[in-house]
Amino acid sequence: MTSALFAFLVCQSLVVIFIALHDWVPPGRLNNLDGVHAVDSTAKLFIVTVLSTLPFAIGLTASLHYAAGRNPGWLTWLLWISYGLGFYGMVRAWYWPYLFGGDPARVQRYQQRFAHTHAFLPTIHGIRPDTLHVCFHMVFVSAFALLAVLTFRDHAFAFN
Repeated sequence: MTSALFAFLVCQSLVVIFIALHDWVPPGRLNNLDGVHAVDSTAKLFIVTVLSTLPFAIGLTASLHYAAGRNPGWLTWLLWISYGLGFYGMVRAWYWPYLFGGDPARVQRYQQRFAHTHAFLPTIHGIRPDTLHVCFHMVFVSAFALLAVLTFRDHAFAFN
């Protein structure tokens, strides 16, 4: 197992753990469960958590299964689609409105969901990415970059 593959598996694990738990487990000031549950019902949060976690959990499980050899094409496609859509969603949900402004309803929702959470970035356009999400985004982007390395440099992943 190469160091790039090991790092990718670690990043994948952290992505799955974050998506599955960040709206449910209280890590101090890193999230605001009261704000999250005030905005979204428990049923909605559960459904969103399951649907959001599922493709990444499948990708992680399959990546672990095929770690000793070359990944099959379906897994490479699943990983690229999942991480590509996840990257798009991250930019659309957080960084576009943060840098360029966005929907006032989203701003209000974020202000309620993430009130009193720890953050080191300043508020811009009413959005303030909290520390927990910024750390998650760094791990997610690292996984995305490692996926590219594994696919195009190391040829550990196949498209067919």
